[in-house]
Amino acid sequence: MKDALGRHWPEYLMEAAGLGLFMMSAAGFAIVLYHPASPVAQALVQPVLRRLLMGCAMGLTAAGLIYSPWGKQSGAHFNPAVTLTFLRLGRVAAPDALFYVVAQFVGGACGILLVVLVSRGLAADPAVNYVATVPGAAGEPAAFLAELGISLGLMSAVLAVSNAPRVARYTGVCAGLLVAGFITFEAPISGMSMNPARSFASALPAHLWTAFWIYVTAPLIGMLLAAELRLRLSPRPVLCAKLHHDNPRRCIFRCGYAP
Repeated sequence: MKDALGRHWPEYLMEAAGLGLFMMSAAGFAIVLYHPASPVAQALVQPVLRRLLMGCAMGLTAAGLIYSPWGKQSGAHFNPAVTLTFLRLGRVAAPDALFYVVAQFVGGACGILLVVLVSRGLAADPAVNYVATVPGAAGEPAAFLAELGISLGLMSAVLAVSNAPRVARYTGVCAGLLVAGFITFEAPISGMSMNPARSFASALPAHLWTAFWIYVTAPLIGMLLAAELRLRLSPRPVLCAKLHHDNPRRCIFRCGYAP
């Protein structure tokens, strides 16, 4: 454990910073698109148009983080469910998985709290509400199933694309497109999380823990299910826990690309 911390602490900090930046982006764009005082929010009266723009913004954010120098080195998990799925697949050592998960929770919370600090109450407005994820009008069962489904879909796509050498470099593009699509079309059902640390980060300043269990369990179940399907249906092993591996940054994982 101490050895992992001593050798891999830069990757842990990159994971924390990555989810922190994602939360800052989410809160910032939510203020622009949803706060009643925002001219953009006043001009966009159609909810689906706001969600489309929010989806594009967050999809680009996700892709940008995956292809960033930090994302290329840490593997760009930024999500405890992703890290634990790669642990199940045998590509992440247990100490690294533990420190990744801790870093993701801490980084996400720091990111949203920084926005709260500098936005002078804008993030607290009910229309923004710290970009908290809560079930929609269809209720908790629908939110759980929706979160499970989109988590299964995202992880299945990541495993399929990142392990196909001819298209592996497009993993970040695929992930970004899925995030954009899910925010546009699925967000009214569950709020579109797929990430326990992301939901925790918003719930903390909002003091809003409504159905929080959904955002802890459904993403993890969905992504682990994607891993089980991959193990049973594909003859090819999962090569690495990085979403973008074809780069000169070091790899700390049990990597199938290593000679």
